[in-house]
Amino acid sequence: MKVQLRYLVVAAGLALTAPLTARAQDTTKPGGLNKVAQNVSKTMKKAGRDTKAEVKRDAGKTHQALKHAGNDTKTTLKKTTGIKGSQSKQPGGLNKVAREVSSTSKSAGRHAKAEKNKAKSKTHAALTETGKSIKDTTLKGKP
Repeated sequence: MKVQLRYLVVAAGLALTAPLTARAQDTTKPGGLNKVAQNVSKTMKKAGRDTKAEVKRDAGKTHQALKHAGNDTKTTLKKTTGIKGSQSKQPGGLNKVAREVSSTSKSAGRHAKAEKNKAKSKTHAALTETGKSIKDTTLKGKP
């Protein structure tokens, strides 16, 4: 009985204090410089996500087209030359050529991705620096 009474007292106390803590939270949106900064950030993030999605879709389509073209070329070469390729671990002939082409294209892809990431990093750094300088300039102008 004492335990149940204790639980009731704790529950009543929580029920009375919950509205006070909810009221203490600020539900207003930021104004002034913070609002502008958040709007700019939101717009930039959305544009970045949209761009990334477009690039990903295009990359997927390109990959599928190249894969299809490579498989068709390989099939055509097999049919015209009659070389089916050996089953050894390091086969020569057509499979060796295919491996070299694959290796070259993968290497080119890695380099292209690295260049893209470098450009992205430089752009991000420049935008961050610009945003910070604008914020500092604006805050110094306030009394």
